[in-house]
Amino acid sequence: MKNKTIRIIGVPIDLGQSQRGVDMGPSALRYAGLSARLKSLGYQLHDEGNLYVPVRDSVAEKNNGGFLEAVQHVCQSVYDAATEAIAAGDIPLFLGGDHSLAIGTIGGVSAQDRVGVIWVDAHGDANSPATSPTGNIHGMPIATLLGEGYPELINIGRAGAKLSGQDIVMIGIRDLDGAERDWLKQSGVKVYTMRDLDERGMGSVTREALDFLHGHTRIHVSLDMDALDPNIVPGVGTPSSGGLSYREAQLLMEIIADSGKLTSADIVEINPILDHENCTAKVAVDLAASLFGKSIF
Repeated sequence: MKNKTIRIIGVPIDLGQSQRGVDMGPSALRYAGLSARLKSLGYQLHDEGNLYVPVRDSVAEKNNGGFLEAVQHVCQSVYDAATEAIAAGDIPLFLGGDHSLAIGTIGGVSAQDRVGVIWVDAHGDANSPATSPTGNIHGMPIATLLGEGYPELINIGRAGAKLSGQDIVMIGIRDLDGAERDWLKQSGVKVYTMRDLDERGMGSVTREALDFLHGHTRIHVSLDMDALDPNIVPGVGTPSSGGLSYREAQLLMEIIADSGKLTSADIVEINPILDHENCTAKVAVDLAASLFGKSIF
């Protein structure tokens, strides 16, 4: 990965969920010194600024699907930005925004070649419109990428599913809806819950996850900051107690970096309104540095 360019792309989307504030996540990450940290690791940085996302209050909300049409348009722009970055040989790093953006990021980075996804999250994000208790699209990207849900989102960029269950590993899961749990069990997705991490340790789980994806030459990491314990990262919209410790999250990033397969990533769901002195974004920057190769020794 050294000597490559990291292309930073902000996606200030808050249309996929009900908690306001995640649209400020890209600014919080930049303010926390993301570019300087990555440059210090020897990368060239190209920050493209933020993609256009309509202001939530200017968009008419539908009874069914919420801001579906607006999310569709944003994710199409994200998809296009992802394909462009990969075609140029850059490493796209997407700054969210809510996790609905992953419909576009993962769809785009997988447009030409198979991609393995490591989904780091407290939640499964595998609901469909029929199973979601809230209707929030940020709880649907995994199902959408596997071809379940709104056709308008499934068919972004190209028709149909973008991944199979064999392309996805989830780490840190601890909060699933009932129907979502049932769907994941038959999806083929490899799921590591917090119990797995408690019993076996992060090092063992991460190496097994990479082995599960051994046939993939390219890895995309989608990091939802609510995967970490809210005592460490209070600035997230859907906190869930009992999450990853700082060192567990760092070890996860370090082992992925060691694989040499990272080619794209998302950092999502930072909500500065709920944060304390931007500490959640600062932790995210620390994790990003480790993901891109920072080592202790």
